[in-house]
Amino acid sequence: MARRKSNTGIPGLSFSWKRALGISQTKQRIARQTGIPTTKAGMERKLGKMILKLIFGK
Repeated sequence: MARRKSNTGIPGLSFSWKRALGISQTKQRIARQTGIPTTKAGMERKLGKMILKLIFGK
């Protein structure tokens, strides 16, 4: 199995420009306030649940 290379060159330490700029926190805040997830999987889960509620009325 090949090891992944850290983007900082230091094993166990990585850097995320999105977290550094606050994009991740802003997306989380929006998702909490609106109730709409910002991840693809989250949106698919929410839509699937809504469709099942419409079909089965539960």
